[in-house]
Amino acid sequence: MIRIFYGDDRVAARKQIDRQLGDDYEIVEGESLTVGDMPSVLLGTSLFATERAILIKDLSENKECFAMLPQLVGECPHNIVIWETKLDKRSAAYKELAKDKNVEFKEFKLAEDPDKKLVFDILDMAFRGDGKGAVKACEKIELTNDAFMFMGLMTTQAIKKLQYNNPKAVRALKVLAQADMDMKTSNLEPWEAVKIALLKIAK
Repeated sequence: MIRIFYGDDRVAARKQIDRQLGDDYEIVEGESLTVGDMPSVLLGTSLFATERAILIKDLSENKECFAMLPQLVGECPHNIVIWETKLDKRSAAYKELAKDKNVEFKEFKLAEDPDKKLVFDILDMAFRGDGKGAVKACEKIELTNDAFMFMGLMTTQAIKKLQYNNPKAVRALKVLAQADMDMKTSNLEPWEAVKIALLKIAK
């Protein structure tokens, strides 16, 4: 199996690479490879192991070598991750690889900063007692937004409500402070901590 990682979240990609390849792996700079190197890198064994763990960086920048990849992936016995800064999905090689069951693509995309109006609307639902509605709204955005940024903006909105003498604001700020602590110190998933906080505020 060859895995091709790409996307702008380099930190998340690096963590996944370490999980996939372990602590000890070879690093190959894709741009420095020649066509003659490709069979050795993808198919060759070492004196110490028949299965190697290899990270290949930016192979698609080397168009001739990347074009060879579809011919070799089926025979590759190694644990290989190809890490791309940019990936041209229009290329013929990509289209072939996308159809191959021996290749897995994974995109690592940076989460977007939450929309302030959206944060206000969700927190307002919780203040009105609609905890379930607030949680459902969170579920629609959690894959594309950052939970820590969301929590920070919710706290800002709760402080504004405190200024307007909203009776729920003091309790809400205590709930959010505890949730923020849980996000940083417990094993609780960040978005789960956000949802639990919204349900508590809604009570």
